[in-house]
Amino acid sequence: MPLLPRLVLEPTFARDGVFDGAWWPRTRDIRAELPDLLTALGIHLGRIVRVGLDSAGWGDIPDSVTVDGLVVRIGWPAAGGGTISLTRGFQDQFLLLVVPPGTDPRTAAAAMRGAAAVGNHTPAGELLTAAGGSGGALRG
Repeated sequence: MPLLPRLVLEPTFARDGVFDGAWWPRTRDIRAELPDLLTALGIHLGRIVRVGLDSAGWGDIPDSVTVDGLVVRIGWPAAGGGTISLTRGFQDQFLLLVVPPGTDPRTAAAAMRGAAAVGNHTPAGELLTAAGGSGGALRG
């Protein structure tokens, strides 16, 4: 049975901050992590048709993944290191902070809260640094 993704979204969906939430994957295996994330996001945001990733932070990245029978294209780059962009419909993009796997749980929780705060304007690296992390980039 798959584990639920560690995900927090900005509660109002006001879209007036830098991030629309945060995701804390368990591994750097995007093939294993992405389908569950996209399924969970589909419940809240609707169908995601494209994903943008910072390719330096992940292992083997496919061109697409199939989620619930639908193909989701994967491209590069996201908005920057430590992020993932998700496109719904025609250029309707959401941006999530990506907390690196293995991050201390307290650090991860603080960074995720910051990214999901209404009207957040703190860059990815600063969120993780302020929370006690290593600067935000999901790197190998």
